[in-house]
Amino acid sequence: MSPHQQLQRRLGAVDATAIGLGSMLGAGVFVVFAPAAGLAGDFLVLAVLLAGAVAYCNAVASAALAARYPASGGTYVYGRKRLGEWPGFLAGWGFVTGKTASCAAMALTFGYYVAPPYAVPIAIAAVVALTAVNLFGITRTALLTKILLGIVVATLAFVAAAAILGPHPAGAGAGPATAGGIGGVLPAAGLMFFAFAGYARIATLGEEVRDPAKTIPRAILAALAGAFVIYLAMALLLLNHLPDGRLAASMAPLLEAVVNSRLGAGAPLVQAGAAAACLGALLALITGIGRTALAMARERDLPGPLARVGGKHTVPYVAELSVAAAVVLLLLTTDVMTVVGFSSFGVLIYYAVANAAAYTLEEHPAHAPRWLNVVGFFSCLLLAFTLPPASVVGMAAVLAVGAAGRFLVLRFRRQAASGTG
Repeated sequence: MSPHQQLQRRLGAVDATAIGLGSMLGAGVFVVFAPAAGLAGDFLVLAVLLAGAVAYCNAVASAALAARYPASGGTYVYGRKRLGEWPGFLAGWGFVTGKTASCAAMALTFGYYVAPPYAVPIAIAAVVALTAVNLFGITRTALLTKILLGIVVATLAFVAAAAILGPHPAGAGAGPATAGGIGGVLPAAGLMFFAFAGYARIATLGEEVRDPAKTIPRAILAALAGAFVIYLAMALLLLNHLPDGRLAASMAPLLEAVVNSRLGAGAPLVQAGAAAACLGALLALITGIGRTALAMARERDLPGPLARVGGKHTVPYVAELSVAAAVVLLLLTTDVMTVVGFSSFGVLIYYAVANAAAYTLEEHPAHAPRWLNVVGFFSCLLLAFTLPPASVVGMAAVLAVGAAGRFLVLRFRRQAASGTG
């Protein structure tokens, strides 16, 4: 690989941790507790604990692999290095396609928070603006991420204060009876897991982190620990503050928690915090997809021009602009809220490949024994196949189309090579 294709190592531990935590505290934290409570009911905390345990398995696998292979691309690179080209391709293709749909949904969610009648043009403007930030270099991305993360954390602290102060609605007649129960813990954990999945952004930035062998594992574990504490605390507080199914019935549970408290006048602050969370998660997503597309283009699994790196700030500008164009196209031509569901299945396949790749490593630290990779692998598959059938079928079709396309391209290349040999 020629020197001009390399990205520069400009991120420290604080920057990397902020990007990971910013991804995990995206818009999901403002909405995920309601559907999860609808499935698990009073066992919501158990679902959070289970999701956190699966996330830990995946996080330590990603951390070990990122320290060994500190390059852009994350699990796409690890799968290729440890398992072969095809597992790596499936992980990378699932990540790029699924997360591109997630970007469109995140941008549209931001648009609805800001001005519902103009949601689509506002979403497009957000994508353009954040892509421009990325083109000014990874340090600008990290700075904006830290600013947005600060707003989100302050908002969550305000919601926590409101939930503690109350007054808490009376249990009788406060809302519909809780429909969920112990049988819904597994699918609820699947929902909660996706809220934890943002630590992958740190791994995809492996080529831009200083002292990656130390920085990446520390940043991944620190970001996961911070997110786990926040999600667990919010689950406990919301269950106590909005009892008897009121949490499960809410369309905006954190906003309702504030409205039904002595701090109700601060409801607009929660809306602003949710908008900031959307932007922070969208920024990290665009960055991560661009780096994975860069890595796939380097290996000729995506068109070669996507591997171009240049400009004053040494960024993968072609990949970044292509991701932005794809997201804008989705916003203009599809109902992104209906197509984004399949990305959940793709993310779990992505982490299953990460666990399988980590299992093949020769050395494992004491906090991440090899058997943990086995647990992580089968846990990912279990959660993946308990998703709604439409999500499974949709992403399986996307993976099949990608695999068929790669097969045909490789066949064409072999025929061209034999014809000129």
